[in-house]
Order: sequence, then structure tokens, then C-alpha cells
Amino acid sequence: MSLFRHAAFEISIAKARELPAPRGAEIAFAGRSNAGKSSAINTLAAHTRLAYVSKTPGRTQLINFFRLTNGAVLVDLPGYGYAEVPEKVRREWQGLLEQYLTQRENLVGLVLIMDSRRPLTELDIQMINWFSPSGRPIHCLLTKSDKLSRQEQTKTLREVREAVSDFNGQITVQLF
Repeated sequence: MSLFRHAAFEISIAKARELPAPRGAEIAFAGRSNAGKSSAINTLAAHTRLAYVSKTPGRTQLINFFRLTNGAVLVDLPGYGYAEVPEKVRREWQGLLEQYLTQRENLVGLVLIMDSRRPLTELDIQMINWFSPSGRPIHCLLTKSDKLSRQEQTKTLREVREAVSDFNGQITVQLF
């Protein structure tokens, strides 16, 4: 975890043309709204207020870049699947995410955040199917696992690992 300590906010962008020049490896964090993406980033960075945490789904509406001391970047993507976001905004996010995830040359991998109580929703599977052709690794972080019993944790972890086993080791899974 010391790798992520001292992460610092760098920039937020709303449009692809605002993307900063590629500088250092980038790891994107994606997930459904309210899956615990910002909390996971804050935990990894050992910082309580690096990424904004809210009880209201859909708060992350920009792509946020957090620079690590080694020059790498954690990239917090807008949550997907939140129904209360206007359709126009949703289409803008989709275009921005598509361009970022498919064309960003220094993007080295994706951390897919899923609520362990509701993993592999249709939208999570769409994200996997969208990103996996890149050949870059995907790491699934099953958040809120503390809300499950040990037996439920084991079952969920096994089921998700089995569900992604067709990707020849490109996808790893972990309880968080």
C-alpha cells in the first residue's frame, strides 16, 4: 500500500480534449455508482478525502487524475448505471469513457469495482467485454465484503472467479 501513499489530486476533466498529455502509467478505476469506488481509492492511498465519497450515487461526474510519487496515475472514472443522471449527460460520459478506455496509450490496466453483494451486473459485464479486447489486465475489487459472512465471501469470490475464468488470466478478483 505504500505505493499509493502520498497520491495527490492533479486534474478533473469533463471532455476528451481536456485529457492531460500522457505522462506515466495510468490505472483506471471504474464501477457502478455506489459500489465504493472512491472509498477504495481513499483506502489504497491511506487518505480519507482524496476521492470524494458520498452517500448519493453518481457524484463522480468527471474523470479525476491522482498522481502517485512514482509518476503513475490513479484515474477515477465516473460511476455507471445511475438512473437519475439525465440521458444527455450519460451519453457524454459514455463517449468520454469510451475514448479514454480505448485510445489512452498509457492506460496499463483497469480496476473494476463491484459491490460484493451484487457483483457482475449486466453493466459490469459490458465494461469487461468493452475493455478486455485491449489485452490489458483487469482486476475486480469486490468491495463491501465486510457486509458478508465468511461463507458468503467465499461463495461470492468463487462464483466471480469462475465467471471470469474464460479470459485466460487477464482478470483477477479480490475481496476488499
